[in-house]
Amino acid sequence: MVIVSLIESLKSIDNAILLWINSRHSFGLDTLMWNASGKYTWIPLYAVFAYFIIQRHGKASWLPILFVVIAVIITDQCSNHLIKDIVLRYRPSHNLVLQSQLHYVNDYTGGQYGFVSSHAANTSAFAVFMILLFRKNLVTITLICWVALVCYSRMYLGVHYPSDIAGGIILGLITGWAMYTLNTIVKSRLQKGKE
Repeated sequence: MVIVSLIESLKSIDNAILLWINSRHSFGLDTLMWNASGKYTWIPLYAVFAYFIIQRHGKASWLPILFVVIAVIITDQCSNHLIKDIVLRYRPSHNLVLQSQLHYVNDYTGGQYGFVSSHAANTSAFAVFMILLFRKNLVTITLICWVALVCYSRMYLGVHYPSDIAGGIILGLITGWAMYTLNTIVKSRLQKGKE
């Protein structure tokens, strides 16, 4: 009984936060959040990081690039084709109780299920990997702000609950850290093999 009550309380908080974020809309924010969630919006950011990796690691740059790509593939596949298919939690935009209360941008409602957020997972995995790779304050601040913007945009658009975002971030943090650790191990072994 206590557990059921706790779950209901958490759902209420989830709904309340989502509705508050989604209700703070304007034409300018609609445009910003739509673009922040766009698939191709952040290609220049990825290109900049690829450039800095190549500049820093030279011929060995293929290794961190490979592992960061693997990290994003893992989070994307796990969130889209494993976790969502197991949990089967409707997005708020597909929740019969909430859907009529939400503000939609360009009639976008996303797929049927939303836990966990792929956007949150993918951006977090990329960010953690790059933060650990570069270990620079500017990189850390930039990537944290980027992840926060993308995650906020998903709630603003009404397609994810805060808990979907939190789950995605956790998945991304674990995967990004694991792939960075593997990158470090492989790099060390390759260097020893050359000695």
